Amino acid sequence: MITLANDTINNQDIDHLISWLRTFPKLTKGEKTIEFETAWSKWLGRKYSVFVNSGSSANLAMVYALSQWKKSTNKKIVVPAVSWTTTVTPIIHLGMTPILCDCNLDNLGVNLVHLEEIFKKESPLALMIVHVLGFPCDIEEIQTLCNKYNVELLEDSCECVGSHINNKKMGTYGLGSSFSFYFGHHMSTIEGGMVCTDNFEFYELIKSIRSHGWDRDLSPETQKQLRNKYNISDFKSLYTFYYPGFNLRSTDLQAVIGIEQLKRIDDFSSNRYKNLLIYNENIKNEYWKIKIREDQFISNFAYPIIHPSVDRIAKDLKKNDIECRPLICGSMGEQPYWIDLYGKQMFNNASLIHNFGIYVPNNHALKEVEILQICDIVNKI
Repeated sequence: MITLANDTINNQDIDHLISWLRTFPKLTKGEKTIEFETAWSKWLGRKYSVFVNSGSSANLAMVYALSQWKKSTNKKIVVPAVSWTTTVTPIIHLGMTPILCDCNLDNLGVNLVHLEEIFKKESPLALMIVHVLGFPCDIEEIQTLCNKYNVELLEDSCECVGSHINNKKMGTYGLGSSFSFYFGHHMSTIEGGMVCTDNFEFYELIKSIRSHGWDRDLSPETQKQLRNKYNISDFKSLYTFYYPGFNLRSTDLQAVIGIEQLKRIDDFSSNRYKNLLIYNENIKNEYWKIKIREDQFISNFAYPIIHPSVDRIAKDLKKNDIECRPLICGSMGEQPYWIDLYGKQMFNNASLIHNFGIYVPNNHALKEVEILQICDIVNKI
């Protein structure tokens, strides 16, 4: 079986974890969480990071923090039609309004023409982009549009850990960015995610939201400011809640794994990029092919294929014990939950992906001979 994902947690990680557990440490969020957050921030190139229990929770925390921070009557957030459900559903859960934007067919990110049309018509509060399968969006053009129309930029970077343009990593452009450390992703903490930002106030807000809305994890300065504002004693502060928060915490056990994983993430990403280039050289698909720019390093999550014979491709891959999936669930506008809530929405490009999109394995352990086998099967179309 050639699988989509391959475990990044190795024997050395487990041995290290066992040695740490034998010291009878605190297992809930503590010193190791802070160590992991600090190391991640340094690797990524952002000032602040907050470790949470999943990439989905990272998106939830990020959107909720934005709503609390802005305190705006504007509840509109633009999201890509080609994305993942937990990019969109936090907006719905929080009583806000998601607006779908079509994708482009160069890198599968948001379509700039459609995006500007939405900005002009809807004047949204924010845009949440997705770097689909690790391919960087047209990030500089998106930033320009966000600045022009006064729209906050958030990055769902769960599929692009390590991707960069001219050495500036994805996840370092917007007000906030999210990452996932689920088993099937670039690195794993079993379950886990991260929210990152360069804005200290936003960072403090996310830390409070992560843990019920109290102030225990906040800086002494922020604690003093909040306690003085609401006349809260140090004793009463233990159970005082400044925001209607959640419990999105991860654990030190997972942070220990993450610290070790982070030491190898550059190697994982390099293997994925190498695999991508082999795919792109050997796939013969005249219908559509992803574009790869020379100024980009792409930590590819999986290799995308768009072709009318998608059902046959999937059948042939399965027959040869090769895993594949729809291209990250196609278009959100054609998902049952969206149809029930808002009615079916069709887009020129996203609907094409919805009907004809598939992705095939790429992971850090994939061998060239396996890639060529996959290419041979796909090329029979």
